[in-house]
Amino acid sequence: MPMSKSFKDRLFPITEQLVEHYGSPFHIYDEVGINETAENLKQLFAGVAGFREYYAIKALPNPAILKLMHEQGFGFDCSSIAELILSRQVGAQGEDIMFTSNNTDQDEFTIAAADGGCVLNLDDISLIEKVPDFPELICFRYNPGPRRTGNVIIGNPVEAKYGVTHEQVVEAYRLAQQRGAKRFGLHTMVASNELDYSYMVETARMLLGITQLIDAELGIKLEFVNIGGGLGIPYEPEQAAIDINALAAEIETLFSSYKEDHGYVPHMYMESGRFMTGPHGCLVTSAINHKDIYRKYIGVDACMSALMRPALYDAYHHIDVIGKENAPKEEVYDIVGSLCENNDKFAVQRQLPKIDEGDILVIHDTGAHGHAMGFQYNAKLRPKELLLRADGSVELIRREELLDDYFATLNFAADRFSPAPKKG
Repeated sequence: MPMSKSFKDRLFPITEQLVEHYGSPFHIYDEVGINETAENLKQLFAGVAGFREYYAIKALPNPAILKLMHEQGFGFDCSSIAELILSRQVGAQGEDIMFTSNNTDQDEFTIAAADGGCVLNLDDISLIEKVPDFPELICFRYNPGPRRTGNVIIGNPVEAKYGVTHEQVVEAYRLAQQRGAKRFGLHTMVASNELDYSYMVETARMLLGITQLIDAELGIKLEFVNIGGGLGIPYEPEQAAIDINALAAEIETLFSSYKEDHGYVPHMYMESGRFMTGPHGCLVTSAINHKDIYRKYIGVDACMSALMRPALYDAYHHIDVIGKENAPKEEVYDIVGSLCENNDKFAVQRQLPKIDEGDILVIHDTGAHGHAMGFQYNAKLRPKELLLRADGSVELIRREELLDDYFATLNFAADRFSPAPKKG
């Protein structure tokens, strides 16, 4: 959704000063908004047994943001060793961490088991025999296949590379028991950026059905089910937000009914990323060029290496022009960066106020999958990140990449190998 009025009211009056002090472009995040979303989530799901949010680090892997999440009592959802290390650096330990990797190698298993371990969430039944020191607590990622439909971001479950199939799921827990596991969880992730709350309720219902199946077949009572992430945000102004109140109420009823019927109920986890931080960040960039050819273009000093969602997903991100928020939208522009790719566009044929060179543009909803998805094609360098603190101060939480950073991987010890010719 276009950023909250509170975020706007605190950011827009100081944006010109920030550009003068820090230079543009930069992503900036809102501490107040992030904490308010976290507190609201905890309050709404307080009636669900053992509820806990595991923040999806992939959304915004910055230690300053992760520290806010840790202070809220949240765990972390990790998919790589670097994310695992980030979570440990802010104080997460052991079962504060869900490690859900894909095509995991032996080094990753070893690091995951070190320093207090984590909740190991296996993505494939074949990995059971590959885990070197099998943990007491194990979780499996479930792929329902044709039993559910996905969406454009995460794809059709039948075509998705993730998870254990319905036909494999009981056998996965049986094999884990044979390797010494004594505690168990269940995970899934079947949608991304979902605005229909009922889809998420059905995901919880699906996992409770698998919980019952595993109990009936193996006598295993799962400690938790993790419904994954996927809570969406309305990027476009006319979109309605997900009904998080209804979601919490219906899931609470679902889990209460399961406990009445079965005498116990697993704890419920989720791993929202976008929902937690997406609306509480924006990309600030300056107009540096205008070009009138077959269309009108406004060139800015950021490019899609700072925000690739519009190019990757044809995603909409709302745009404000500082000082012209209430001006008539009398022009139609493509807002473009400097990358040598024609899809390097933040907006296509967007109605906006007349933009002059030097104007500051604020691109909304970059607090998730913005900076995190950055890349270095064309040798473009990723921008800095800032945090608007609750006291009104602004803190640099990641500097911009420099040319020295780009060339650092070209500074290495020479290593030239001549393989021996094959015999015969």
